[in-house]
Amino acid sequence: MNESPNCTVCSREMWEDELGRHACRPCERRIDDRLAALAGPRGLYARLCLRMEPGSRSMGESVSGSSSPSIPADLQILDLTASGGIVGTLEAWVADWATYGLATCGTSGRLQHRVDQAIATLRLNLSRAVERHPALDEFAREVDGIWRTCSALVAGGREPVKASVTCQACGSVFKFGLFDDGADCRSCGQHHTRVMLLQPHQAGASAA
Repeated sequence: MNESPNCTVCSREMWEDELGRHACRPCERRIDDRLAALAGPRGLYARLCLRMEPGSRSMGESVSGSSSPSIPADLQILDLTASGGIVGTLEAWVADWATYGLATCGTSGRLQHRVDQAIATLRLNLSRAVERHPALDEFAREVDGIWRTCSALVAGGREPVKASVTCQACGSVFKFGLFDDGADCRSCGQHHTRVMLLQPHQAGASAA
């Protein structure tokens, strides 16, 4: 049980009916959405695997006259889609949740099936984990990191577009992704919501 009145994921103050949870409801929905986006035949994991097809420009050209596919150039995609990559991370969390009575382990089948199975288990038990798992914030960060990395690689390896903003607490300038839901100032740690990042004057007036 979270003894703090703040969400351990985004740090915002909980509503009265959220007290005792480790994450607020918007963060719970965000985690669920990130997991859902990774799963299935059209999900980010499956689309990432497609970038490993022989002859893909992002993975290197096949040698002319050779019947063998070229060695993939992007080892990051190989690492992510291999048994110890994304599926390994997800299954490790399933195993961890199982120690809290929040999941049942299962690691059989092909990698796509294992990914889908792990995600289905985590999504099914997420509402209970939000209330009972003490490392829910760490889980949220890992899922978000996987989602962001896969999204960038599927889009062609482009880095997320970033902008600069001035911290309303200490005046320091830091960068944030334009599609981020919020960001912390690297100097003082102050959390800024998306509204504060994109409309600082309006957010400041509202706070006043």
